[in-house]
Amino acid sequence: MRNHSIQKWQQRHDFTSHNRKSERRAYYVLILTVITMVIEIIAGTIYGSMALLADGWHMGTHAVAFMITIFAYQYARKHANNESFTFGTGKASVLGGFSSAIALGLVAVIMLGESVHRLMSPQEIQFNEAILVAVIGLSVNILSVFLLKDDHQHNGHQDHNLKAAYFHVLADALTSLLAIFALLAGKYWGLNWVDALMGIVGSVIITRWAIGLIKQTGPILLDASIEPQYQQKIITTLEMQGDNKVSDIHIWKVSADHYAAMISLVTHDPKPVDHYKQLLDKFNKIDHLTIEVNHCTERH
Repeated sequence: MRNHSIQKWQQRHDFTSHNRKSERRAYYVLILTVITMVIEIIAGTIYGSMALLADGWHMGTHAVAFMITIFAYQYARKHANNESFTFGTGKASVLGGFSSAIALGLVAVIMLGESVHRLMSPQEIQFNEAILVAVIGLSVNILSVFLLKDDHQHNGHQDHNLKAAYFHVLADALTSLLAIFALLAGKYWGLNWVDALMGIVGSVIITRWAIGLIKQTGPILLDASIEPQYQQKIITTLEMQGDNKVSDIHIWKVSADHYAAMISLVTHDPKPVDHYKQLLDKFNKIDHLTIEVNHCTERH
């Protein structure tokens, strides 16, 4: 074999989907978020508005989330061909999404705590400044939502990293919208408690988004197996041939959308490995397949 190429027997190990368009848009949203954050913090300090300051620092938490998003893209691209990563850096975007989901959950907890505190201990609200902040925040977030909308489905592939960023701006847009409704109710009808109630409602909705994203990304990071029905179909297909028996099978995600499989077979009549791979050609979810064929010499 020293004088022959083994290329045709080698399989790909880079399952990273480089979403350059989404990365650029994440940059734009980060810039918008940072600019808005700085303006609100400066204005809040000058005019003595806690509403402005609070929203400014809240925008800061989302800026950190977008930095995580961009870092994940850059890290995945930089190390795409690094042999230290067995199956490439396809999970970098999944890890970015998981980390941002945790951050999103923390934002929801802080919102809930602050809202409950204000419900129990009502505070004076500067309605005009607060409404202005909410309108500015909503405008920026609507623009950000349109920048990120649908990009987390990239060429049919899930981009959990960008999906998390999308949920962050969506969460901000939701809180701004709820805040405007609550502040108008307080200003014109004296229902100041609605402000705190809307904060609780928003925190519950954001928590659900965070949990949903964690449920999507967590199993991928922990190498959860493919759905049992799909795995059983593979076993049935292999065992229909001769007296083949599947002795060991592992199918797991090596990126957001790609699966690897390791299968061990035992048979009295072993065939070339290519024979078994051809049997599994129809299972197009498997992107990296390793088959071990064991010859059983025992006879009944």
